[in-house]
Amino acid sequence: MRRADQVAGVALLALGVSFTAGGLQHTYWGPGGPGSGFLPVWLGVVLAALAVMLVVGATRGPDTGGQWLPEGAGRRRLLAVLGITVAFVALLRVVGMALGTVLFLTVILRFVEGHRWRSTLAIAVGVAALNYLVFTYWLRVPFPAGVLGF
Repeated sequence: MRRADQVAGVALLALGVSFTAGGLQHTYWGPGGPGSGFLPVWLGVVLAALAVMLVVGATRGPDTGGQWLPEGAGRRRLLAVLGITVAFVALLRVVGMALGTVLFLTVILRFVEGHRWRSTLAIAVGVAALNYLVFTYWLRVPFPAGVLGF
């Protein structure tokens, strides 16, 4: 497990540094307060700091002897979630963010995790509605609408 934590830490460090660098290409602070680069910069800094802590902890700590990847049913679930996530991203412009979120969560919760239909649909619709309200109305960030218009 030590090697997995080290590799993941280095990858997350690279992601954090690139996120910070990307944020610095935008306005960090404007006349009215934080600019569009403010949040990405700080998210990247925090991610990079946590990644360094992960690498240091994995290097100094004892090797727990765990496996890098799960086997059997755990591996199938991991691959299913990765595949569903890739499909969600690939189809985002077609189905839109709201409907895509409902479909994504429904497939994960019902078919991968085995939750009941009632709770699956309640969670999927609730999360999609909350995301839509927060981003569209509160933050005024438009979601991809898809062919159905929502």
